[in-house]
Amino acid sequence: MSSPMTLHLVKLSVGCESFDDLANWIAVRRQERIRRGVADDRIHRTRQTPKRGPELLDGGSIYWVIKGEIKVRERILELRSVTDEAGIAHCDIVLSGELVPVEPRRMRPFQGWRYLAAHEAPRDLASFGSGMVALPPELARELSALGLL
Repeated sequence: MSSPMTLHLVKLSVGCESFDDLANWIAVRRQERIRRGVADDRIHRTRQTPKRGPELLDGGSIYWVIKGEIKVRERILELRSVTDEAGIAHCDIVLSGELVPVEPRRMRPFQGWRYLAAHEAPRDLASFGSGMVALPPELARELSALGLL
């Protein structure tokens, strides 16, 4: 899983209503890249480059916040410094494209991204057994609130 140095990011998935919505968005963007004949990399562009890059690249993930809850993670593969057409520097976070459902956790709104220590990260739903991944989000939220997840 993750080593003691591993660090994650938490980021809002603005405009997504659900896990399936995020998965569909990723699939549509991938098809657009294939149709245009450009690199099939799953990239999230940020204005700032994370200063703790080596820790993020040591097994880190982006934990996506959907509708006020951390619900899914996606593995970070690479950090790329890029400059856009206007000459503005950015960081492209290259992601696996594989979405992993995690135990739901409430998260207050914030801007940008936040670091998340490995020991504070929500557990993958699959770690609870195969039936947990299929739980409806409302039920998973209730079980988590009761301390049963």
